[in-house]
Amino acid sequence: MTTIAFVGLGAMGLPMADNLIKRQHKVRGFDVKPEALAAHAKNGGVACASAKEAATGADALVLMVVNGAQARAVLFEAGALEALAPGAVVMLMATCAAADARDIGARIHASGRKFVDCPVSGGVVGARAGLLTIMAAGPDEDFAAAEPILGVFGDKLFRIGGEWGQGSTVKTINQLLCGVHIVAAAEAFALAEKAGVDTGLILKILGNSAAGSWMLNNRGQRMLQADPEVTSAVDIFVKDLSLVLDAGRAEKVALPLSSIAHQMFLASSGAGHGAADDSQVIRTYRAMNGAKQT
Repeated sequence: MTTIAFVGLGAMGLPMADNLIKRQHKVRGFDVKPEALAAHAKNGGVACASAKEAATGADALVLMVVNGAQARAVLFEAGALEALAPGAVVMLMATCAAADARDIGARIHASGRKFVDCPVSGGVVGARAGLLTIMAAGPDEDFAAAEPILGVFGDKLFRIGGEWGQGSTVKTINQLLCGVHIVAAAEAFALAEKAGVDTGLILKILGNSAAGSWMLNNRGQRMLQADPEVTSAVDIFVKDLSLVLDAGRAEKVALPLSSIAHQMFLASSGAGHGAADDSQVIRTYRAMNGAKQT
């Protein structure tokens, strides 16, 4: 039985940790939210009072945090890295800039431990079912140490390459499409609403036509709800599309659709909807078009 530290027991992290528990791993979890820790303990995990406590003596550390800054805080400021067992492997599964992954990997290797840059996609549904897509990058020995654990989280494990940052780059491209698809779906529903068309019927038709997408089918139902469960917040896409635009600037690649999508999420956040489900970017369209909010 492997002892795994898991930091970040959010909407996706909690079911991911639960899947590890079901595979008979000892999972020592930490999250800043007491209710997340309580749920982890109820699932059979060990609830810890700090990231350092969770990491103490662990063979592996999974970081399902928001960004690179949080990963650094957990590893280097909270002391989780030095608390790990010698030779332990750290898996950074957050959406980060490639430069963050490279810097974090170098610092982890300097401590004598292993590191894999391995962001995920698939949402809460994929996390619960163990069907996430995982974009992993890192040296051969590091990847080999992480692979059995990553295999618990997803059935689509892709080895991008041996250099840290390559996984994060692919996730950034993934988020480009996700953000644009959500905004495009919201725009389509906004037009349907203004035209007086039944949006439930629109979703059924478009979701089964050439216009369909995973994001349309996944987020569309929630766009039709006034206050849906939050599985990924508007502010997450403010952050993720910022990473996309930063990558575009670095590579001197024009990303006009990404820029527009970013502006729509920014407008939603600025209007006070940053903590709402990302599907609620549609509220900005309704406000722009003078439509009644559902």
